Amino acid sequence: MARRARDGRGPRQKVQLAALATAAAFLLIGVLGFVPGITTGYDGMDFAGHHSEAKLLGLFQVSILHNLLHLGFGLAGLVLARSVGGSRLFLAGGGALYLGLWLYGLAIDRESAANVIPVNNADNWLHLFLGFGMLALGLLLSNRAGTGGRLDTPFDRP
Repeated sequence: MARRARDGRGPRQKVQLAALATAAAFLLIGVLGFVPGITTGYDGMDFAGHHSEAKLLGLFQVSILHNLLHLGFGLAGLVLARSVGGSRLFLAGGGALYLGLWLYGLAIDRESAANVIPVNNADNWLHLFLGFGMLALGLLLSNRAGTGGRLDTPFDRP
């Protein structure tokens, strides 16, 4: 059973399901960022930078680069969710990345060239909650498979 969960041939573990759901949410957000109406100020969307006037759901400042990053992160999550270890890496590593992005958003002057992605207050709050949520999912969803709960033999390895 442990081997099957690690190599993706068995039933998915909770951490894999959480990673798949999170990756799907990022893909959806990336796509919706390109949909006029759902993204307000669509005509004012820039490739990158703080001058982009587009806001997803009228709240979160986005740019073409921002949307592409969401799509890329979602695709990476789909690939990593194929294994328990990859799922944990995506969730815990992504959570740490988003906490770093939250700190970055707090530290920069939002009207400066450093605001490349771009981020606003709503983005910063979302990054804080995403960071803690993904980190918690990646670290706390514990299954026996892939956790080092038992010693294996070379024949158990894929």
